[in-house]
Amino acid sequence: MKLGLQLGYWGAQPPANAPELIAAAEAEGFDAVFAAESWGSDAFTPLAWWGSSTDRVRLGTSVVQISARTPTSTAMHALTLDHLSGGRAILGLGVSGPQVVEGWYGQPFTKPLARTREYVSIVRKVLSRREPVTSDGPHFPLPYTGPGSTGLGKPLKPITHPLRPDIPIWLGAEGPKNVALTAEIADGWLAIYYSPRLAPMYNEWLDEGFARPGARRTREDFEVAATCQVIVTDDRDAAIAGLKPITALYVGGMGAPELNFHAQVYTRMGYGEQVEEIGRLFRAGRKDEAAAVVPDEMVTETMIIGNVDEVRADVKRWADAGVTMLLVSCRDADHVRELSSAVLG
Repeated sequence: MKLGLQLGYWGAQPPANAPELIAAAEAEGFDAVFAAESWGSDAFTPLAWWGSSTDRVRLGTSVVQISARTPTSTAMHALTLDHLSGGRAILGLGVSGPQVVEGWYGQPFTKPLARTREYVSIVRKVLSRREPVTSDGPHFPLPYTGPGSTGLGKPLKPITHPLRPDIPIWLGAEGPKNVALTAEIADGWLAIYYSPRLAPMYNEWLDEGFARPGARRTREDFEVAATCQVIVTDDRDAAIAGLKPITALYVGGMGAPELNFHAQVYTRMGYGEQVEEIGRLFRAGRKDEAAAVVPDEMVTETMIIGNVDEVRADVKRWADAGVTMLLVSCRDADHVRELSSAVLG
């Protein structure tokens, strides 16, 4: 099992101790450091700025929202970061959700699977630099010849030669069709709210993608990086109680009532009744009551909590389920060292 440090996206201000966390993660044997974005800070700049003080850890986006940039722009960001880091970039992509895509980026959210496939294809064409990049669309046509075009668009290759023509692309995916697409066209899966209990179901989705003609990877060389809060504690009950408000937030508040991908994940786990009640209470502003509805199992299914021996046993269970990396958040350098000791030994 590998560890990845998840810096996430910024709140009202940049995190003050990110350099400390990154330095500790590299010293303690973490495999990678990841940055995210929502509708504030971006994912690439922190990796370039803070990553410049590192030598070994991989630098990944978890995730870049595909509606935020054209595929050629994202490829430029990735090849630049890969050069600056000496070949350590991981390009993590995701579709986000309709509230952000349409409300913040002003783009349509429809057909996310088709948009993802086309987007990744163009990124790979840029990075391969074999020929001028063209695309028949319909989502990202190159050259653009639609309304308002001059007709002067020219197919181009990147001026800068990519350090690696095959930078790893990982996709954030939650539903069955998206996970299968990930196994078909990507090099890794960024899994959120992964449950080892449901590994047989996930494996069916993944195997469908691996079996498609032209699939890039097999199970043996495909990475599964699961976001997982790991807490080493002798007071398991208190830790679980402290995490219930966060679970309620994502289930009840992160997405529209009509379409919340996080809520769908927990519904597939078998918590449909609780999900409905949490959503109702959260939307009514009764957040404490919504958190109280969250059963312990909704927390412990997707997180690892316990003393050192319990954590190590759970890490093995996640590895046996097919997870190759745990993406963890840490509060300080001591926490980084604690998780390194517990997980990596």
